[in-house]
Amino acid sequence: MPRVLITTDYLRPGDAVDQYLRGAGHETVHLPMTGRRDPEELVAALDGVEAALVANEPLTEDVLRRAPSLRVVVRTGVGYDSVDVDAAARLGITVSNLPGINANAVAEYTLGLLLAAARRLVQSAAGVAAGGWPREDGHELRGATLGLIGWGAAARRVATLARALGMTVLCTTGVPDDQRGGEGSEQVRFVGLDELLAGSDYVSVHTALTERSRGLLGAAAFRSMRPTAVLVNTARGLIVDERALAAAVRAGEIAGAALDVAATEPLPEDSPLRGVDGIVVYSHLAGQTAEARQAAGTEGAAELVRSLAGAPRFAVTAGVPA
Repeated sequence: MPRVLITTDYLRPGDAVDQYLRGAGHETVHLPMTGRRDPEELVAALDGVEAALVANEPLTEDVLRRAPSLRVVVRTGVGYDSVDVDAAARLGITVSNLPGINANAVAEYTLGLLLAAARRLVQSAAGVAAGGWPREDGHELRGATLGLIGWGAAARRVATLARALGMTVLCTTGVPDDQRGGEGSEQVRFVGLDELLAGSDYVSVHTALTERSRGLLGAAAFRSMRPTAVLVNTARGLIVDERALAAAVRAGEIAGAALDVAATEPLPEDSPLRGVDGIVVYSHLAGQTAEARQAAGTEGAAELVRSLAGAPRFAVTAGVPA
């Protein structure tokens, strides 16, 4: 009976996913990831495990090498930067993600961050809680320009929502010209990063974390943005140079930032993002809706079963040199 480790924190023993996997003939072991985990604990948990349904577990080459039974890893989400895919391929481990699984949730959440930033909703509520009654003017999104970094499923849905509110949408992406069709693309202008940064009132990050995108938004990028611009990030924290961002907001180079992700999560006490007026940090909730979680759990379990049978649909190790 293949042993399956489940670390995604919203999946529980006895739930529909657990019943599905057990019905498919698998033994399930739950070890929810609720914060940072010692690599040794993860290595111990993977002992004798053939497949893993995981959250953002740091599956490094060292951890993977010390899990000789492991054959399949499935991320219950879109990003898979926490997994050393190259090492997994060399070790014969199939790694899958779930592309587009939470695109609607992320798009709606992004719109929420845009509205909260434009109308300073968090600051207003905090002021009332502190005994005040803030009356500062906000801004309307209609007529503003939104710049999207990335053109995946979530970004495309954000574009549709933004256009419905009367925003102009720019996008910079590495997606080839002939693959930029689909939802909302006909009303989006594709430009280079420099033009997008200089021309946007709001810049929203929707690209994967790669060596190319790591630190993409640093001091030079912030200097090229409008002083009234707001950065929104629902992708990965390491795409943004957090110290440079904090310095840029303090200096008035940009107006602020709404961040759902950080370089280190949970946010450390000494994070440069703390205590900066204009920067609001949320707790990585963009894809966390009941509907998205249900879809991710169900599809993740199905992908795990398919992968163990040698027929994955979403393997990111496909084509990676072994």
